[in-house]
Amino acid sequence: AEADPDRPSIQWRRETASGTLTRAQFAARAGALSRRLAALGVGQGDRVVAILPNGPESLIAFAAAASLGAIWSLCSPDMGKAAVVDRFRQIEPKILIAANGYVHNGKSIDRAAFVAEVIEALPTLEKTLCANLLEAAPPLPHSEDFEAMTADDGRGAPVTAQVPFSAPLWVVYSSGTTGNPKPIVHSHGGILLEAVKFTLHADLKEDDVFQWLTASGWIMWNTQLVALLRGCRLTLFDGAPNTPDMGEVWRFAGETGVTYFGAGAAYFTACMKDGVKPTEVADLSAIRSVSATGSPLPPEAYDWIYAHVAPDCWLAPISGGTDLAGAFVGGCPLLPVRAGEMQCRWLGMAVEAWDEAGARLDDAVGELVCTRPTPAMPLYFWGDSDGSRLHGSYFDTYPGVWRHGDWIRIAPSGGSVIYGRSDATINRRGLRLGSSEIYRAVESLEDVVARLLDIVGERSA
Repeated sequence: AEADPDRPSIQWRRETASGTLTRAQFAARAGALSRRLAALGVGQGDRVVAILPNGPESLIAFAAAASLGAIWSLCSPDMGKAAVVDRFRQIEPKILIAANGYVHNGKSIDRAAFVAEVIEALPTLEKTLCANLLEAAPPLPHSEDFEAMTADDGRGAPVTAQVPFSAPLWVVYSSGTTGNPKPIVHSHGGILLEAVKFTLHADLKEDDVFQWLTASGWIMWNTQLVALLRGCRLTLFDGAPNTPDMGEVWRFAGETGVTYFGAGAAYFTACMKDGVKPTEVADLSAIRSVSATGSPLPPEAYDWIYAHVAPDCWLAPISGGTDLAGAFVGGCPLLPVRAGEMQCRWLGMAVEAWDEAGARLDDAVGELVCTRPTPAMPLYFWGDSDGSRLHGSYFDTYPGVWRHGDWIRIAPSGGSVIYGRSDATINRRGLRLGSSEIYRAVESLEDVVARLLDIVGERSA
């Protein structure tokens, strides 16, 4: 904030509101909240959790909590009570910051009663802050007003607590095959290194305008923090991407001058199937890079992006996961782009394809493994005192080697192709069909495409 304080830091749009925060304004609001949380007794190791959409409130709240050395965890307000409680109850939070509602696809969604039920199920809570984002819904009872708690107190940015490299930064969640979601703890130092690595592989510069279409419950919400750390201007879209039509996100990207655009592969597929031509509805001339993740981006989507989004862009999908809050493979600005293929292994990622016996495969489909430690490996799972759950999740197939659960082929070029989840594979007479092949076949059916567009409208992630 001290460098160019009046420069826009965050631009955001909801279906009923929009706005901009400068660097100084963002720092001042995060600083004010940090000091007021400290006055409530929040300190290093305390858990601050939130039920907030992908808007400035969630970013401000994270910055304030992290500055105190508190441990952050976030859920999307469209999640169900059981999903939220199953996550948060495991980590025994001290503070909850929650929205009283939101608007999606033109509908007002009152979440005040839902949040009250979540509060009742979290006995360790000492204080709740309410972000009154829906005028038609009541504020949360016995809560502090988020706007008042973030009002500029004239003291500027947060004073950042010094913590060890391995101090917990946040808890994110990955669904387990049985039991509660896995509460994955990442460290300050590991995530900082992973963030720096992302800026190199994404070739992010301070004058970039970064947008990733995401909900707050997806790990790509966390990736937006990388852009802020780099000094980029961040644009946030929170709403139904097909309201009033599938061109809405592209219009927002054009109006804000986005240079780096990312989304889930399913979003690009939905746009392609819908027939929208983004360059005909928006000025996207500023876009220089496009990225995708969440599922494999098929070659025909590469063709569609070059034909209808940015004909001279650098198209660089990534593949990683919540488990490491980073990417195994993705882009490199120095390498050629091949349709359907990610350009390289990312720095610090000893990625290989292995067969069932643990032998390396060259130019053949095998299990994605990482043979050496990486900067952002989980510290531990919360409550997993002996490490057995973490070990069983990643290291039980190949002792001492991380098995991620994806099929991958490492091409002779050094690039790679992801074929989807290895635990969601059909073996038909010796022919393995991964989820990417299944997606492509299913998405060729018109009835399925119609439903896919409905789902994209219901949830922006």
